[in-house]
Amino acid sequence: MANLNITSSEFGWSDTQVALLGRVIKGITGWEFKKSQEKEPMYGAGAEPLDISSENIKYEGSIKLWGFELDAMNTAARAAGYEDILELPHEAVTIVVQGKRHLTDRPTVITATGVAFTEVAHALEQNAKNREYTLPFVCMNISTVTL
Repeated sequence: MANLNITSSEFGWSDTQVALLGRVIKGITGWEFKKSQEKEPMYGAGAEPLDISSENIKYEGSIKLWGFELDAMNTAARAAGYEDILELPHEAVTIVVQGKRHLTDRPTVITATGVAFTEVAHALEQNAKNREYTLPFVCMNISTVTL
């Protein structure tokens, strides 16, 4: 029987790299990419569905990062002639996450293209060590490849 290598690290932060707006984001604390599709049962005669229709596909997600990273992103947006990241055209924003399970593994790359951030909420709690922002987004596509 083959020797199984079981580890609790699926996609370790130490081997993960996130790039956004042309720079590697070091102050990232979380990310989520989600693809969903509308599905609805189709009925005819009788009480049981006859089929399931597949409708629109939606790509969305969020990134969680420290305040200095949001400041840098807004500075880049202003340098490009926009007020902040909410005004950036979606064609200009791509998020690339690259990571691997083991040092010897080939990296997996998850790419969100055509990203439009949908909100920025400023909040801070007592005893907080830093500002942390969750930036939700919608996008045109999410793809995953192993290099």
